[in-house]
Amino acid sequence: MESMLNKLKSTVTKVTADMTSAVMGNPVTREFEVGRHIASGGPGMCWRIYNGTKKSTKQEVAVFVFDKKMVEKYQKFDKDQIIESLKKGVQQLTRLRHPRLLTVQHPLEESRDCLAFCTEPVFASLSNVLGQWDNLPSPVPTDIKDYKLYDVETKYGLLQISEGLSFLHSGVKMVHGNLCLENIILNKSGAWKIMGFDFSISSINPSNAEPKYSCKEWEPNLPPLCLPNPEYLAPEYILSVSCDATSDMYSLGVVMHAVFNEGKPVFQVNKHDIFKSFSRQLDQLSRLSPTMLNKIPEEVREHVKMLLSVTPNVRPDADQMTKIPFFDDVGAVTLAYFDSLFQRDNLQKSQFYKNLPKVLPKLPKRVVVYRILPALTSEFVNPDMVPFVLPNVLLIAEECTKDEYVRLILPDLSPVFKQQEPVQILLIFLQKMDLLLTKTPPEDIKNSVLPMVYRALEAPSIQIQELCLNIIPTFANLIEYPSMKNALIPRIKSACLQTSSLAVRVNSLVCLGKILEYLDKWYVIDEILPFLQQIPSREPAVLMGVLGIYKCTFSHKKLGIPKEHLAAKSLPHLVSLSIDNNLNLNQFNSFMAVIKDMLTRMEAEHKTKLEQLHSMQEQQRSMNINTSQTNQSEETKRTPSPGNQIDDVFGGSSGSTGVNGKANGNSASAPQLNRMSLTLEEKQRLAKEQEQAAKLRNQPALAPQSVKPATPSTQAKDLTSCLLNNMTSLGSLSLTSPPRPGLIQGSTISAYPSTTPMGSMASNGYNPTMGFQTVGQGMRPPGPGLYGGMATTTSTPNFGALTHNQGSSNTPDMSALDSLFTSNKPKVSLNQMAPPKLTPGTTATPWLNQFGSAQPSQTAPMQGAPLAMGGVTSGFGMQANPFFSPQNFSQPTAAPVMNAGGGLRHSSSVNNDLKDLFG
Repeated sequence: MESMLNKLKSTVTKVTADMTSAVMGNPVTREFEVGRHIASGGPGMCWRIYNGTKKSTKQEVAVFVFDKKMVEKYQKFDKDQIIESLKKGVQQLTRLRHPRLLTVQHPLEESRDCLAFCTEPVFASLSNVLGQWDNLPSPVPTDIKDYKLYDVETKYGLLQISEGLSFLHSGVKMVHGNLCLENIILNKSGAWKIMGFDFSISSINPSNAEPKYSCKEWEPNLPPLCLPNPEYLAPEYILSVSCDATSDMYSLGVVMHAVFNEGKPVFQVNKHDIFKSFSRQLDQLSRLSPTMLNKIPEEVREHVKMLLSVTPNVRPDADQMTKIPFFDDVGAVTLAYFDSLFQRDNLQKSQFYKNLPKVLPKLPKRVVVYRILPALTSEFVNPDMVPFVLPNVLLIAEECTKDEYVRLILPDLSPVFKQQEPVQILLIFLQKMDLLLTKTPPEDIKNSVLPMVYRALEAPSIQIQELCLNIIPTFANLIEYPSMKNALIPRIKSACLQTSSLAVRVNSLVCLGKILEYLDKWYVIDEILPFLQQIPSREPAVLMGVLGIYKCTFSHKKLGIPKEHLAAKSLPHLVSLSIDNNLNLNQFNSFMAVIKDMLTRMEAEHKTKLEQLHSMQEQQRSMNINTSQTNQSEETKRTPSPGNQIDDVFGGSSGSTGVNGKANGNSASAPQLNRMSLTLEEKQRLAKEQEQAAKLRNQPALAPQSVKPATPSTQAKDLTSCLLNNMTSLGSLSLTSPPRPGLIQGSTISAYPSTTPMGSMASNGYNPTMGFQTVGQGMRPPGPGLYGGMATTTSTPNFGALTHNQGSSNTPDMSALDSLFTSNKPKVSLNQMAPPKLTPGTTATPWLNQFGSAQPSQTAPMQGAPLAMGGVTSGFGMQANPFFSPQNFSQPTAAPVMNAGGGLRHSSSVNNDLKDLFG
């Protein structure tokens, strides 16, 4: 890689050094910038050709440079001969002006090191193109190396040379004397030009007389640069030292042979023995073999054979050669016509330009771009010709690459974009708008192309507005969205509202409908749909255009109309338009079909939304209920309620079903049923409460203060601490009470008081009329509940388990229950409160009588009746004792039963309670 870069660097340095040394000090460099070496040409390929520009005008030129170092090997006389010959050729070329001759832009300038002059821009010499690369830069330029002549270029090039010779022979009366490949130059547009007048011969007769030319004898000892190329010279020039216009025609025949044979002339000449070579050549020409001309096209082969004739009078002249059928090719004629356009009037030009699109596809791209395009763009200075030239320029632009379009076409089109007259220019651009937007750079589109479209929408001509509106949808996808939203759409809306033409208004609506897909959904809803309601016209075509926009917006997958807009704006507008009297039946049906579709979709969307909302609410409600139940259970487990503690103490449990257990189960399920049938406001309030509860749950839990128990009795105190706080009136209990009926023998004492109406209840909760209902475990209270029929379940502590029959010899120790009394009252131990041991025949004490008198037993006689806790005084009744509050007891406990010996038998629940109390 490094060696390659070094080689490239050395090559560039060498070329730059050669060019600098060759041109340095030459007066040409004062006015022209000399560029790179691009080609070679002239006699013996001695002229190096550089590209260049004029400093003042930046006009492109070609700089021909002859380095005098090339002739340093010759003697001074020969050197002077060469320099003089080259000077003569350039000076003669400078004096001659013709389209077929190379145009000199700056005359010959001589310096100590070189000769230099400037011409029109040049591509290469014909000799370079056909493979002779002498005096070319190294490496050979790719464009020359890969250059291939097309048939139309060859035909028209030979025609141009024939026309140039015709000018010299007829107009100037001059013989070129050295027509060969190196003296034919291809300019930048591909035209063939003649140069190299070093050996030209002018007529010695007056201008009106028959031209007569004097020829110099061939001098083999002169340097090659002082002699014409012998391979292209006519035989009479060497053998008879005579020449005329036919000698140039012979040279033309050899040039034509070389063009079709890769640059090879008819014969190879031995320059050391030229006379013998020409004598041999003369014999071969007299009996020319057909195989020598087999590569020449058949339609011109005979003319070439005539040009190579030994007899000068047989050769056709230049004028006759320009008229042969070989040059009647449509491409050659087209190119010839372009070269003569300056001689035509506008009518002839317009007719030619109208037919040109039929010819352009038949021509090679290089010919069209570099030969025809410059001639077309030169007509843009003539406004009357622009409508005829512009379609051809745009047709050529379609075949060009984007780079070629930007480099060769756009600079000439930019001024035309701004022309407003004639109006056909705008129409032509609109028809080719897709091409312009595709190949024109974005900056030029913004500055040149789109302003032209905006002018068309605002043009006073209705035809231009209609055409513009019809064409805009075809290239809308190429317009940038900001330009479309901020500039194009507002002008279309303005054209629709301000015009008096129905066609323009309808085309505006149709145009909007076609470009909706390139717009944003909310822009359409916020800008386009409200615009439809501003249209004052009520013609059926306009109404159908409005309907079309609604339908396109509604049915398009990308756009769509929200149901809120449908209900509030779209449907009311369409319904009002649908009943217009100007609509026929089919148009009305079209309106109704769209309206029904909108209603159907709106109904489906809103119904779906409501169903989803309902489903979400139900799901949320279910989650809230489950969360509430979970929270309640967790709170119950975490902090036992006073009722639960009492149940634990006296045998009740939340999971057991004691008296009225069935009622408890029903009452537990009832709130759930009531909660499911709440109103919406109650549900909302419930949701808020659950949200607050969730926030409270997220807060750090309060750790309860644990007290280390000293004795087992301390644990029982802790279990009943919440109950003791409510027993404020426990110390003022009275032991006096009216006697109550005794218990039925053999029955179980109920721990529950009977439920009665509030007015008929005793102060202690006992109904003297009904008494206690004797039922087994799980007994439920009969009749309606207390407090206006509300179902209530109550439970009382089972104190019956603390009594025993009269015949019992074992008195339980109740000292552990002394802590149930408050400290501010005198302590009475439960042993003291226990009934004394009675002897047969005695009755119970009044303290026992207040709980109920004994009744005869049905199974066995009792000497002492067990007591129940139903008959306390008002100080120990329902108002003072929290045990009798229906809200504090949810589970009943089993009553003790009699044992076989006539005494009370402790139940399993009582035993469990005592275990809980006493450890």
